[in-house]
Parts: sequence; structure tokens; C-alpha cells
Amino acid sequence: MKKRTLLLALLTCAGLCGCGKPAGTAKGPGDPLVIGMDMTYPPFEFKNEKGEPDGVDVRMAEELAKKLGRPLQLESYAFDGLIPALQSGKIDLIISGMTATAERAQSIDFSEPYAHTGLAMLVAKDSPIQGVEDLKKPGIRIAAKLGTTGETWARANLPGATVNALDGEATCALEVAQGRADAFLYDQLSIFKYCEANAATTRAILKPFVEESWAIGIRKGNDTLRSEVNAFLEAFRQSGAFSRLGDRYLSAEKKMLESMGQPFILR
Repeated sequence: MKKRTLLLALLTCAGLCGCGKPAGTAKGPGDPLVIGMDMTYPPFEFKNEKGEPDGVDVRMAEELAKKLGRPLQLESYAFDGLIPALQSGKIDLIISGMTATAERAQSIDFSEPYAHTGLAMLVAKDSPIQGVEDLKKPGIRIAAKLGTTGETWARANLPGATVNALDGEATCALEVAQGRADAFLYDQLSIFKYCEANAATTRAILKPFVEESWAIGIRKGNDTLRSEVNAFLEAFRQSGAFSRLGDRYLSAEKKMLESMGQPFILR
């Protein structure tokens, strides 16, 4: 009888210990820092020609893991799957050009901002659209990436528009370039990039009509990690690392913002 009891106890312990740490369990220095990203967002996070993770957010994640003394593990998710992955404990942090909105802050916590940008728009080369007020006319067709603030803003503020939420930003830009959408709403730097890629058919309206801040997503209640992340961001900023990343990955965008009299987004 004692042997059977001992066996049951061992099996129970194995069942509890064999599945790793449950979601939300505090992790120590030896545990990987698991960071979720949407790897389809160059130059912030993408796969380079060697198939390796690259970009501004990837380099920042590497330095953060080094600062915390933890091995880095990057996990790629569709953008709208990042918050569920964080909430369920599959990842520790989100570093993916995510805007810190009041709606998202109901589900997750955020670090201090590390980037400041805003929503801009891509329209057809010969489009009469000159600003956000023109989007409020009836029959306007909007393209937006699924799960982004561009989609959220359009659905909340453009009741007369048809909003088509798509999986990829390149697809959204193509909708405008090929005349299937009147405007693509996305962040300022991406709109600049997609206008350059489709210069013959599109035009960028780059002055933001909504100001936004990007921050690192953290699971609710993980105040220790949040404090560590904020301390890292301040030190990273003071060291000039954000400026160096801008020179490496966003030199054309920096020049564009300077020509508009606007500060660089990483600050």
C-alpha cells in the first residue's frame, strides 16, 4: 500500500514539474527571456537574407537580455496574436512596434515609451484626398493591417467607410497601388517606405493625424520585470544606442523627418 502511495505521489510530482513553469511564474537569471515579435515589419523586426532575425527591435531585445543576464529566445507571432501569447505566459515581453493604447493597457502593462510616431496615410498618386477630413466622405475604402491602431481608428472614426483589415502591410499598400482602396492607414515610417516602393502609383501624406507612442508589452502585475525594462530603456537612451540604431536601419527616414522639421522617432 505504501509503495502504491509513493508511486502516486511521484507521478503527481512528475505531472506538475514536467510541463515547465506555469504562466505568470517569476523567472530567474537562468531562464530564457522569451520575446514575441511580428517578424514581418522591417526595419524593426524581420528575417534578413540569411533567415536570421534582424532589425531595430531585435538589436534592442538582444541588449535587454544581456542586461538582465538571461539568454534570449525570440518567438514570431502574427501581430494580433502577440497579446494573447503574453497573457497566456508563452512569452515574457512584446517588442514589436506596439502602440501603447488605453484599450491594450486594459489587458497588458507597458514600459515607458521608446519611440514616438503617428498614423499617416498612403493614397493613390492622383487621389483628391489631402487629409483626414477627406476620409470622412461616404464610400471611402480603407485598408489597414489587422489588429493595428490604423484599423481601430478607422472603425471608430470613419463610420461611412468600408474598412478592409488585412494580414500584411505590403498587401494593404498594394490595395492602394492597384486602386482597390482609397487609403492605407499605418505608421508614418512604414507609409514613407511603401510610398517609395510604389512611387509611380501612390502618394504619402506623412503628417500624423494621430500621435502614438511605442512601448514594450509586459504581462499584468509583473512589476519587477517592468522596472528592469524601464531602467534598461533609460540607460539605452542615455548611451546614444537609439541614435546609432537609427543611423544603421533608418537613415533615409531620419532625413525625411528632418526635412519636415520633426524629431526622430527613437528617443
